[in-house]
Amino acid sequence: MDKTMYAIEVEKLTKIYGKGETAVTAIADATLQVKPGELVALLGPSGSGKTTLLTSIGLINEPTHGKVVIDGAMVADEGWLPGLDLKRLRREKLGFIFQAHNLIPFLTALENVMIALEINNLSRFEARERATILLSSLNLGHRLDSYPKALSGGEAQRVAIARALANKPKVILADEPTAALDTENGKNVMALLKSLAVENQSAVLVVTHDHRMVEGFDRIFHVSDGRLVD
Repeated sequence: MDKTMYAIEVEKLTKIYGKGETAVTAIADATLQVKPGELVALLGPSGSGKTTLLTSIGLINEPTHGKVVIDGAMVADEGWLPGLDLKRLRREKLGFIFQAHNLIPFLTALENVMIALEINNLSRFEARERATILLSSLNLGHRLDSYPKALSGGEAQRVAIARALANKPKVILADEPTAALDTENGKNVMALLKSLAVENQSAVLVVTHDHRMVEGFDRIFHVSDGRLVD
């Protein structure tokens, strides 16, 4: 397959914390490709290196060695490439979903999604329109004016998903997105991510330690002691 067809491409990615005798290798020689529309899981116990790999792909945690390509653009080759505008790339290319929904408590559900659009220079009118459509598609049309404290855990996580999808990112990265949810809501969120991956042709990479949550994934990688196994 032509490499430009991958939304995520990682080659021999290694992240080492510390130096000398105190050095710790969090992830070692990880190689991974994810296509648009594909849902891939990183499965493994806490401390195995899953989140380190995710944050390196997400332009948050600089790799020590290896290459990272996002949507056809090289962003890391033995460290970040010189001159990269990491904030802009994260804003334009990536959508993040975390274990905690991290909604802004003094903004409504609609405003929490709108703000992600407005920082990308959409007008307030356009941002409101797109956020309303997106939240309604996630069965939250009746919650537009609700504040986070009034939302259930599943509803809040769906608002967070809407916020992550607002700018139609090529890559969606989710770190334990169902950890705070019960099994039924967790499976609903995972099913939603899969349908949205296909609909929006986004590559979705999900970190989880829960085997129950990966039904229907296209591929599953196991991470153990910093090593990635397909």
